[in-house]
Amino acid sequence: MLLSVVVPAHRVQGYLRAALESVTGQGPAGEAEPELIAVCTPDSPLELAVARETAERDPRVRVLVLDGPWDTGAARNAGAAAARGAYLLFLDGDDVLLPGAVAEISARLSDGPCGARPPQDRAGDPLPQDPAGARLPQDPPDVLRLGHDRVDWWGTVEPGDAALPAARNQLFRRAFWEAHRLRFTEGPYGDVVPVHRAVLLASDAGTLAGLDRICVRHGRRRAGTTATTPGRAHFAVIRAYERLAAETGDDPRVEAARAAHLRAVLDDRGRVAPRDRAAFFRAAGLPGRYFSHRVREAVRAGRARARAVARAGRKSLRARVLRVLYRADLRRPLDPRLAVYGAYWNRGVACNPAAVHAKARELVPHIRGVWVVSSRHRDRMPPGMPYVIEGSRAYWRAMATATYLVNNSSFPGGFTKRPGQTYLQTHHGTPLKTMGLDQLPYPALTGGVDFERIVAHADQWDFSLSANPHSTEVWDRVYPSAYEQLPYGYPRNDVLCGASPELTGKIRAELGIAPGATVLLYAPTHRDYRRGFVPRLDLERLTRELGPGFTLLVRAHYFYGRSAGAAGDRIVDVTAHPVVEELFLAADALITDYSSLMFDYACLDRPIIAYVPDWEAYRAARGTYVDLLSGRPGDTPGAVATTEDELVGVLRGGAWRSPEADALRAAFRDRFCPYDDGHAAERVVRRIFPVAPD
Repeated sequence: MLLSVVVPAHRVQGYLRAALESVTGQGPAGEAEPELIAVCTPDSPLELAVARETAERDPRVRVLVLDGPWDTGAARNAGAAAARGAYLLFLDGDDVLLPGAVAEISARLSDGPCGARPPQDRAGDPLPQDPAGARLPQDPPDVLRLGHDRVDWWGTVEPGDAALPAARNQLFRRAFWEAHRLRFTEGPYGDVVPVHRAVLLASDAGTLAGLDRICVRHGRRRAGTTATTPGRAHFAVIRAYERLAAETGDDPRVEAARAAHLRAVLDDRGRVAPRDRAAFFRAAGLPGRYFSHRVREAVRAGRARARAVARAGRKSLRARVLRVLYRADLRRPLDPRLAVYGAYWNRGVACNPAAVHAKARELVPHIRGVWVVSSRHRDRMPPGMPYVIEGSRAYWRAMATATYLVNNSSFPGGFTKRPGQTYLQTHHGTPLKTMGLDQLPYPALTGGVDFERIVAHADQWDFSLSANPHSTEVWDRVYPSAYEQLPYGYPRNDVLCGASPELTGKIRAELGIAPGATVLLYAPTHRDYRRGFVPRLDLERLTRELGPGFTLLVRAHYFYGRSAGAAGDRIVDVTAHPVVEELFLAADALITDYSSLMFDYACLDRPIIAYVPDWEAYRAARGTYVDLLSGRPGDTPGAVATTEDELVGVLRGGAWRSPEADALRAAFRDRFCPYDDGHAAERVVRRIFPVAPD
């Protein structure tokens, strides 16, 4: 076996799957087939589940589980000890091995060790070459330096920095690694000592080689890594170079590497906090004066203030007055008994925030809940429900002084989240289509999307609610920030887990459904590339084909207003119905296309029919995470139809409630409804609000 790839898997829940699949998906490579060792911990159950799922599909994958506190260096060392390949490659969980990399590495190693740059001795001079300038014949390289780059959360690819030590862009011969007892150190910057030592030893022996091909792409994350968390932990890089100097006998080549790395850390605003930079500068013993760094920071801050003033100048007089009053309110103390709720861009009381609010009134009645609603939707507010109109004086006062903020989308107007405020983002569906920064590759449909604003909004969250492990992976990646994930399930689905036949009968009667009728809920989602509700389905024909025993409920996406414009015998337009969960309870089956409603409806364990007449167009235009047409358990929720005739056949022929459809639905439900037990709202309220013990 040529190559062992070791991947530590901790706090990389949104990225790990892509990292592992980048290795297993390298394609046929003969004897160069890599083995993959994922090193996990029980403290990261989602990463452990992803790794085990990958190992079940691919025998080349092994999973190691470490006990005790997590340390990346210890995980890498454990992976190296278990490796069987001739060479070691250490990837992080947010790195990927680019397509064809293993084949390129294999070909390069078979060519011999000669690299683009000749190795140097301890004095920095090139090692001997023959008169023609070619390297003299040698053994296989001990270290092969790989081409690499990096990509940020915006999708911008930049060249990698070859001057900074990183295990990800070095291939180490395992016998060489073991002979010199190379090991990663514990704590931050644990690769400084072994990587530098390996490169220096290989250079001295003439066995340092290079591959002029981009093999590894490092994913730069905004949050959740040492590199993005300012603090004194970064002083560890100074100690790492002190240890390296001691272990190499003060090799003169170390000092240049040290100076370059420490300056890079100091200049990175995401590492050393401003209050610690002078101390870092002194502790590092860097040449020059810290004053120059302070000047650069002042210039950047001045430009930011100038931009803010320019933006403020473009606002209306009324808005400026309200902002002045709001800034005054920001000096008021927070009200520990006030929570502000919002849903669907200020459309009223709905979704997860509504369920959280209802449970909070039960468990923490001393906390007053106020809803934000737009003036055009104020008629949706239930009688007696406290609310403020978005943009009003009362709105800004509430946003300035509330201790708790709960929303499934975003609050309007660009409020300033204060220290002491707690913001829960509940979301409003399981992602089938691409979300957040994953939309960047689809510019035709996202021309009006302000991605910087999306990221800035995520920076305000303290908690992000997750309906299932799939959602946790996606949210972590597409909204990159430092919030805490809450794998609790969706509070809005609690009612689906314990609904009585009496409640279902009451809802059906209120909708005017005849007793004994089979009810189908048709709820397609919106199309980014289409205006208005235009169903690709003849609703009257469908009810005619099915006969008098069926009733069709039609619900258009809320983007299209309060009516689907649907009418006819046994057709009920329920677009304006305020509670979609009640429609779920009334329906015997769901017909949808790409709506996230399917993930919620699966809680009921009732038939789901995917009617997807424009699947290829939708997937190409927006991108999807789940392949509804694959037929794989966990992907396809039940029967599938791609034409109107197929849909009629599925319903009339009984395929929608066949054993095959039931089995698919069971797997789909296992994957997307593992947390739905009727107690999600209670878990959320007890985590967010100060609830007295029972």
